[in-house]
Amino acid sequence: MTGKKKQSPLSLCGFAAGYAVLVGGALVMIVPFLWMLSASLKPLSEVMFIPPTWIPKQPILDNYLQVWDRLDFSRYFFNSVFASSAAVAGVLLTSAMAGYAFTRYRFPGRTVIFILVLSTMMIPFHVLMIPLFILMIRLGWVDTYAGLIVPSLVSAFGIFLMRQFMQSVPSDMIDAARIDGCSEPRIFWSIVMPSCIPALATLAVFTFLANWDALLWPLIVINSPERWTLPVGLSKFTEQYISQTNLQMAGSMIAFVPVVIFFFFAQRKFIEGVTLSGLKG
Repeated sequence: MTGKKKQSPLSLCGFAAGYAVLVGGALVMIVPFLWMLSASLKPLSEVMFIPPTWIPKQPILDNYLQVWDRLDFSRYFFNSVFASSAAVAGVLLTSAMAGYAFTRYRFPGRTVIFILVLSTMMIPFHVLMIPLFILMIRLGWVDTYAGLIVPSLVSAFGIFLMRQFMQSVPSDMIDAARIDGCSEPRIFWSIVMPSCIPALATLAVFTFLANWDALLWPLIVINSPERWTLPVGLSKFTEQYISQTNLQMAGSMIAFVPVVIFFFFAQRKFIEGVTLSGLKG
């Protein structure tokens, strides 16, 4: 019997170095969040301490109550949830349908059209901002939920992700369903979509985060305070209370919590989808 192969000192050093880099990267990412949480539980006088203190001497929740009272958080929260949820639903549907078409159908110009779709990912939003706003004016969608949501219903990245993942769905299973008399909509909803749940979860997380944190487009297309999303409301709040860092951090924490909850429930499928989308296709 042969014994277990021992790792060389060089491989152990490489493993330790890689682990140290990952830990260092994690600390760099989490430190700003910890400071935001700490500052949101302090009075303003303690936030201004030099050197700063990480653990509040007397943690208080009054900052959160003040932010909620001074800012119409319930309305902004609803607007953000509504806009982000609608964008997620639209992107999942359009991306899955387009990805299925690019994967399973042969039609003239398929490769060219797919390349054109991918090329739109290289166009910065700032280039599209003015013509998109002019389009919203002509459609009469300025300062409406339609103007806020409709431009986010299609994603070139989502189409690419779903196409790559759907290539791993066995063709034999789809062909067998067609032989049994299944219609194309039935095949799509009953066979293809359940097989793509990891990729759909991944796309849902990316889309939700992008729309939840979006500031520029809502700031441009929405004028009425009752239709502001959370990022817009927080930006206006920051302008008004620019010197009250503790209140700003409390507002940011309130806006951050739904993202954590959403990712917590989708993290398993999200990680699985990222892994499979990178290995298959």
